Amino acid sequence: MGALLTAFFIVFLMLGVPIAVTLGLACIFAVTVTGAFPVQVLVQKMFNTANSFSLMAIPFFILAGNIMASGGVSRRLVNLAAALFGRTSGGLALVATLASTFFGAVSGSAPATTAAIGGVMIQPMIEKGYDKNFAGAVVAASGTIGLIIPPSLTMVLYGVSTGVSIGDLFLAGIIPGIIICIALMIVEYVISVRRSYRGEEKASREVIAKAFKESVWAILMPVIILGGIYAGVFTPTESAAVAVVYGLIVGLFFYKEISFAELPKLILKSAKSTALLMYLMITADVLSYVLVSEQIPQNIANSILSVSQSAIVVQLIMVVILLIVGTFLNNSAAMVLLAPIFYPIIMSLHIDPLFFGIIMVITLAIGHNTPPVGLCLFIACDIGGLKLEDLVKEIVPLVAVLIVTVVLLNFFPEIILFLPRLVR
Repeated sequence: MGALLTAFFIVFLMLGVPIAVTLGLACIFAVTVTGAFPVQVLVQKMFNTANSFSLMAIPFFILAGNIMASGGVSRRLVNLAAALFGRTSGGLALVATLASTFFGAVSGSAPATTAAIGGVMIQPMIEKGYDKNFAGAVVAASGTIGLIIPPSLTMVLYGVSTGVSIGDLFLAGIIPGIIICIALMIVEYVISVRRSYRGEEKASREVIAKAFKESVWAILMPVIILGGIYAGVFTPTESAAVAVVYGLIVGLFFYKEISFAELPKLILKSAKSTALLMYLMITADVLSYVLVSEQIPQNIANSILSVSQSAIVVQLIMVVILLIVGTFLNNSAAMVLLAPIFYPIIMSLHIDPLFFGIIMVITLAIGHNTPPVGLCLFIACDIGGLKLEDLVKEIVPLVAVLIVTVVLLNFFPEIILFLPRLVR
């Protein structure tokens, strides 16, 4: 049935059917034609997948991100980053990346981070003489940090798929997220120096203090989430609801940039995003179920293990697979599909599933910047009025440093596991 399933999948994609619908239809048609088992089994599987307490975190984190994005958070975080790094060569590029890191700790989403920071940064960079495609590339590449710095929706999906603690995943993502931020800033600085992109005037202590004071409420959000989880005050799922309440308090009463009248629109926008993501997840999980029933994951695992029994070699093979899959599949669908396949492999080689979960999240996040499905690329193009082919040329060195970073992290699992081990 594997060949038939693949054929249906390719046909529906070529017909322009959305990926979430394609996953479900391919399974239904393949099962119906082969009669492998009743179609009703797929319906039951879809319901059971959605019936998970941990998945309640997804709509709340999406809503919290939308509230913070509309509440003036992105502008204040940009101001703080500008006060800290604006005077450096290529200062606005560095500001965009640092602000994306700050905002990623609020939104948990790469597209949301790209949209929020891109809307504030791309045009000012162009006005200051930066190449418009470089400006778009910086914002798109930096947006991936939104999936790595906790909270992260992709980490939630990995935790649900494998049973790994979502709280531990959040904590493990902090140091890699910071490393990636620094790596991107180094490349941006080198490019800016070569192109003579000058910085702004040095900010006074008063300006820095004011920027920090205005953004402190946004910065406190990830601190409250992680602090509450590890203090035992609430679970990772409950922390998502806390994030919504906190975002509302900040947006309505402290920053006062959203009103009660805007809340229905924000809720509706979040509901649409949640519906799409949840449908994508349950259809991807159904596909995983069909594949498992045909022992396709076992065959894939055996093929990978037949190449080598070395943990590091197998890790790098899986990273290559993830990079390829990430260019064609949404990171959420890819995570739900591949996590159950890779999990038995890493366990058989005694690879820490927490460590490899972060490797998966980072590698799939890179797919947001590689065509044909690179969502961050399309968002940056839309905001900056850019051509995709021109933007892709500019983003190559930034994607390269992301790939190099994730490869190097495979050799140093202690970097990823340091914080989770510290609090245990």
